[in-house]
Amino acid sequence: MSIKDDARFLKLSYTFNNCEEMIREAEDVNQPIGEFLQDLLDREVNLRLENGQKKRVRSARFPQKKYLVDFKTDHYDKELSRKINSLKSLDFIRDKENLILIGNPGTGKTHLATALGIEACMNGMTVLFTSVPNLVIELKEAMSLQQVSLYKKKFEKYDLVILDELGYISFDKEGNEILFNLLSNRNDRGSIIITTNLMFDRWQEVFMDPVLTGALVDRLAHRAHVLDMSGDSYRIKDTKEWLV
Repeated sequence: MSIKDDARFLKLSYTFNNCEEMIREAEDVNQPIGEFLQDLLDREVNLRLENGQKKRVRSARFPQKKYLVDFKTDHYDKELSRKINSLKSLDFIRDKENLILIGNPGTGKTHLATALGIEACMNGMTVLFTSVPNLVIELKEAMSLQQVSLYKKKFEKYDLVILDELGYISFDKEGNEILFNLLSNRNDRGSIIITTNLMFDRWQEVFMDPVLTGALVDRLAHRAHVLDMSGDSYRIKDTKEWLV
């Protein structure tokens, strides 16, 4: 068997695609065999890491790509900017702490949540992004197919779950209960990021039940980072500047 045949069998895609060229280059410069092998293996590892990052980002189902490098904090006050910058270490995910981003539309909540999620993917963590309304729909479908237990196990395995748009619509009693059970079971098993346009005292408008709402807030807010990002919409600001 040739080197390419062995590489195909071992699923070494970089070696399969590049070994012949690398061998010629090594021979041209009389590269020591040990140095050549180290270089080849390093490139193979880097490709696998890169492919793993792409796979995790793809599996997370982000609606759009947003990155921390593009997230500007200069329009926030100093304390909020400091808190946002501290999140970039991703320690809150490693410590299984929650992050709740509160604010009116257009203040950067979803951008920040997505950017943190993509950064987590790049650092080897598994992430799921979903809107809260879509999550309830998926849960009801799982119930109809008698697959709720399977869905819960899948939901709990992620290092980070991002729940976007809590507060834009309310749910019926069944939706409230299954969402409560899902989030309660996951709490302390992995990190959750929630973006919402409602302060805690208005979550009852979504869940309808004051007892259930209080219990959910208590679970999610325990050891959580809560950031109030309320302020002028950056989308409106950008539009005004474009029109000038």
